[in-house]
Amino acid sequence: MDPNTDTIVAVATAAGTGGVGIVRLSGPRALAIADAMAGPGVSPRRASHRRFHDAAGGTIDDGLVLAFPAPRSFTGEDVVELQGHGGPVVLQALVLRCCELGARQ
Repeated sequence: MDPNTDTIVAVATAAGTGGVGIVRLSGPRALAIADAMAGPGVSPRRASHRRFHDAAGGTIDDGLVLAFPAPRSFTGEDVVELQGHGGPVVLQALVLRCCELGARQ
């Protein structure tokens, strides 16, 4: 993987359990990964309530998806936030699914 062109994923909220947890994707595959997990058609800069799916089509969690296409994001890259429930097991499952779809931690 090229660190200059790959897509990265990480939990963006504090460690531990909380009401809401955020997983953030940044890079050229961020929007495609979000489409694969939450379905296509996320409108830029608008929160969409979606279910986050695993490889078999089962539900990992449900929450909000926000997409910030390049160049109009903080980093200048495509950025996606998956905002789900704040348990560490759920957040790790979302990160692992993003990695299955081509992101790296």
